[in-house]
Amino acid sequence: MSDPVKESVLTKVGEVGLPEDLARADLYGLIARLFHLPPDQTLLDHIAASIPEGQEIQLDDAPLSKVWHGLVEFAKYNRANVWRDEFDLNFISVGRPNVILNGSFYMAGHLNEKPLVDIRRALEVFGLESAEEVTETEDHISALCEVMRYLIAGDDVEISNLTNQRVFFNDHIRPWYDQLCDAIESIPEMHLYHPVAALTREFLAIEGQSFDMI
Repeated sequence: MSDPVKESVLTKVGEVGLPEDLARADLYGLIARLFHLPPDQTLLDHIAASIPEGQEIQLDDAPLSKVWHGLVEFAKYNRANVWRDEFDLNFISVGRPNVILNGSFYMAGHLNEKPLVDIRRALEVFGLESAEEVTETEDHISALCEVMRYLIAGDDVEISNLTNQRVFFNDHIRPWYDQLCDAIESIPEMHLYHPVAALTREFLAIEGQSFDMI
């Protein structure tokens, strides 16, 4: 799968490095994109085209492959305006949205708490900062996935390396991503983002298992 990401949440994102990490970086980038903005039609068409017509029934038994097929089906048969409506209804609100996408809420019970401070300290060490136009705080799931993408794909091996990936993931993503996916899946009407949550959960579970083997 080639990189579908059209906007970067962070100002400093490196080039893809080792070929075997391309798929990981792409998936982090896609998850970041889907939680940062509702997918436009170009992105949905790109996802839909990742499985050629006629190959839909040739399902791989791997759980990640199954959830990817699920997302592809929803991308094929739901137009961008429907995705936008669901995104805006559930993630955007002048008050509290139906689903909060910030790690501090799940780890500390409130927004803008110590987990956000810890993330900002980690990003300072990496030399990363939020882009000026970004309104979300650094504990937003899209921002965290972009950091992981950089730690995989960046060209500075002093920063973009497996050790930093493992520490950042375990400290800032692993403690709460399941709760986020649960929150999305608990809303029956939020059907388009159910496969996004399933993909996020399965991919991040695999990441955690892989880091545990280091």
